[in-house]
Amino acid sequence: MSLEAWKRWRTRPFRFAPNTQGLSLFEPILHPSRGRIRALGLSCAIGHPLFYAIWTSWIPQPYERLWQRLGICFLGILLLALPCLQAQPPSRPAMFILSLLFWLTLPVFFTWMYLCNGRNPVWFATMATMFLIYYHLTDWRIATLGIASGIPAGWALFKVAGPALVAPALEDAVTHILVFAFAWYMGLTLGISTSNLRREQLKQALGTMGIMAHELRTPLSTMTLIGNALREQASTAPPISANAVDQLTGRLLATVHYMNRQIDMQITNARLMQLPPPSSWVSAGHLVQQAVLAFPFRNPIERDCVQIRIVRDFSFRGSEALFMQVIDNLLKNALRSLAAMPEPPRAGDVQLEVEVRPTGPRPGRITVIDRGHGIDADMQPRLFQPFVSTHLSTGHGLGLAFCHRVVQASDGVIQVESAPGCGARFTLQLRIEV
Repeated sequence: MSLEAWKRWRTRPFRFAPNTQGLSLFEPILHPSRGRIRALGLSCAIGHPLFYAIWTSWIPQPYERLWQRLGICFLGILLLALPCLQAQPPSRPAMFILSLLFWLTLPVFFTWMYLCNGRNPVWFATMATMFLIYYHLTDWRIATLGIASGIPAGWALFKVAGPALVAPALEDAVTHILVFAFAWYMGLTLGISTSNLRREQLKQALGTMGIMAHELRTPLSTMTLIGNALREQASTAPPISANAVDQLTGRLLATVHYMNRQIDMQITNARLMQLPPPSSWVSAGHLVQQAVLAFPFRNPIERDCVQIRIVRDFSFRGSEALFMQVIDNLLKNALRSLAAMPEPPRAGDVQLEVEVRPTGPRPGRITVIDRGHGIDADMQPRLFQPFVSTHLSTGHGLGLAFCHRVVQASDGVIQVESAPGCGARFTLQLRIEV
């Protein structure tokens, strides 16, 4: 490798390595943020001298060497002192060095100490814990490779330079091996599960970006058509009819409004875990009416199929802007469900009801009912979890999770009742102003 090629490789940031089966997250150090790396460095720099003091003074162990603890402490200081190991995104050499440091400080060092201390109960438990720590810090493939190479390396080091000890009894050896095998298996299982979860969330995030691009491309195409129509009107029929210009301008403004609503929705969904607390009293009837009035219906047929029924209005504590987004989400899902039906929507296929029940801690009800294709029973318990969507090809799985968070922040409950082919009923149960 030439000097220039080495420089390019050395400064190249580490990225996930995809494979042909889909997105495959490959992270030698999980979540390598500057704060996490510093915390790990601090644990090594302070923890090892501290445990040396504990194992020599408080709970004496057969084998402890200060220079070995200080050596691991020095590796922790490197994590704290070297900016190249904390750079974001990390370079490939930095990721290699981090992986090597944790390989030395976990499987190699822990195996060495476990054997040098005669496999006693303290280091038996510590060794078992090491498996879970290693899989928590690194990707499961790196951890598996590290375990497979680090334990033999620690054993070889013990055979060469370790103290002479009596071989353990067969029963004790078998017990230790079984416990270590269980700890390794659980670490591997949890590591694979976490990796799959991160992969699915990344796929959902990328899917959301695709949905956002699609949602914006459609109205932009409409705006282009309107612009071309205005140009043709100007060139073929001077003076331009004021009515035609007014209609085209109205369509253009409606399209821009729709785009802004989509952008606001995605920004709000992106802040799923950072919602502000309820700030004012909100009228449920006024909220529903304003949400329907402001909703960017794609055509008059959609608008006509939505009906509002206010049996009894009530006020509840919440954020009007956030609950507008909740109604918007539920209304959009209802219309999307109707669009998947073979027959065209009719008046009353989507109903929004506001009422007050006579009993219960949350008597206020806002209900969104549709006559769409419904929701499978096995999907309903997970419907309000992030990244769970009934529309796998067009949904990002954050809309209903956002609704749940907003309603929950107002000490309310959101429920769903549905059956395939029978539509769906989403009910917001809220505490009312007394």
